Amino acid sequence: MNKYFREITMLKRFIALALLLASGIAAAAYPERPITLIVAYPPGGGTDLVARALAPFIEKYLGGGAKIVIVNRAGAGGEVGFAALANAATDGYTIGFVNTPPLLTIPIERPAQFTWQRFEYVGNIIDDPCNFSVHADTPVSNLRELAAYAKERPGEVTVGTTGIGSDDHLAMLKFERAAGVKLRHVPFKGSADVRAAIAGKQIVVAAVNIGEALAYQKGGTPIRNLVQMSPARTNLAPELPTAREQGYDIEMSSLRGLAAPKGIAPDVRERLVRAVAQSVADAEFQAQAAKFFAPMRYLAPAQYEALVRDADVMYRQMWKEMPWADK
Repeated sequence: MNKYFREITMLKRFIALALLLASGIAAAAYPERPITLIVAYPPGGGTDLVARALAPFIEKYLGGGAKIVIVNRAGAGGEVGFAALANAATDGYTIGFVNTPPLLTIPIERPAQFTWQRFEYVGNIIDDPCNFSVHADTPVSNLRELAAYAKERPGEVTVGTTGIGSDDHLAMLKFERAAGVKLRHVPFKGSADVRAAIAGKQIVVAAVNIGEALAYQKGGTPIRNLVQMSPARTNLAPELPTAREQGYDIEMSSLRGLAAPKGIAPDVRERLVRAVAQSVADAEFQAQAAKFFAPMRYLAPAQYEALVRDADVMYRQMWKEMPWADK
């Protein structure tokens, strides 16, 4: 009997060792096939531009001939892409950008196929303050003039955003409340669509982040930026006053970071985390990001997840005070 138990014990140890070796070989081989990177918005927007600039650097630092394929899964203010990422296989071959506040506001306002807890946070890349832009022909130069313009036309001033519950939409609602005006919300699938609408004068105000707006201006879109809703003026637009400087207590921005489905292997997660951190620190990537006015703010996984957790509490309180789904 003792001999039998010894043989069983040795067999268990052999199996455990074989599994350990096999997992080590698998980890060393990762990635063996292309990695899909999901962008929850259409091509040409701020998230898409950052993703396409960042992908080659992640490939470089992952090594082993890594290949990243970007897939745009736009729709429902980001919900389509976020749900696709949350429900993807946990093998490390699907990652994606997640954007706050939509990552948090969508599950608050309606049933969704994801929650913020269903992701492994790899690292935040961008923190882009909100802004309002008008067509260059519109006689509005700042927030006070916009408020006066809207008061003369109650319910007629259209504001294009990247969707219900987006940072752009919440910025619009905060401005309505602070200025005592009524605006008309026009949601789009992404900021590239908002840019096209303001260029064609189909909307009066484009609620787009300041980095995106500066990139559009550089590309020839005839817009005038009114504000940056950051705590202080950013180095992207040092001449543009903040909302608080203009008399409105509004602060809002868009975080854009990389995540994976919850439950990927720790060693694969760490390889992704390391590759992203190295990519963001790469001077060549930083130079590329500066060319299209992407305001970088790297957050390591723990810090990034903590910020998302705190923001979820904030937006749930905001929902109680100012529900945005029907506005």
